[in-house]
Amino acid sequence: MNALILAAGYATRLYPLTLDKAKPLLAVGGKPIIEWVMDNLADVPNLETIYVVTNDKFAADFQAWSERYQSRQPKFKFKIVNDGSQSDKDKLGAIGDINFVVTRENLARDSLLIIAGDNLFTESLTGFVACAKETEATVGVYDVGDMEVIKKYGNIAVDADGIITHFEEKPQKPRGTLAAIALYYYSPEVLSLLTTYLAAGNNPDQPGRFVQWLYTRKPVKTFQIKGKWLDIGSKETLEKADQIFSKL
Repeated sequence: MNALILAAGYATRLYPLTLDKAKPLLAVGGKPIIEWVMDNLADVPNLETIYVVTNDKFAADFQAWSERYQSRQPKFKFKIVNDGSQSDKDKLGAIGDINFVVTRENLARDSLLIIAGDNLFTESLTGFVACAKETEATVGVYDVGDMEVIKKYGNIAVDADGIITHFEEKPQKPRGTLAAIALYYYSPEVLSLLTTYLAAGNNPDQPGRFVQWLYTRKPVKTFQIKGKWLDIGSKETLEKADQIFSKL
């Protein structure tokens, strides 16, 4: 199994902080956000290569970071993939980036763990991976516990087996407070469907859109993340994350 960290966005909502630094390289609790992501992967067995997809603006920064990090943590093997985009106007979008890396690096032969580079968890991802390996597709879910907050995320409903029965991005009338988060496990069978999804002209951004399309075609399992989960999308969530992770 390989892992892919999504880090090709331009995080314009965080300007000026992200004008000259990629969001996953911003410091939280004394170290870059992406290093917290790596800490969550430390105990995941049989990880082969960690791919980091980024843009032309920040590719050199991620390469330098990965070399420094690998010197301290030699167990990880990294490959930085530059998607060639240079601004928010010509970006490929998250699903476009996933497909770009899967195609270019020939990753569809193995399962792939996909994580947004700006998602923070206070718990290891070993439980998620152990559960997901028994499925064709699994998405991480988190109960945000607020009917207003859920309107910013992908809202899902599940059956008794944890299989998605309903998915709606940014709902005006949510069915509950369970959010699909940017944490995915896809088998080779599912990875092969990325080109089908994109060829049909579907939205190449927002990785949850692919799940929304997929669950009507294949069973998509869910795994509920415990502890804390933070999606760094604003200066407020960045400050909140810094407070929480400084104590860990």
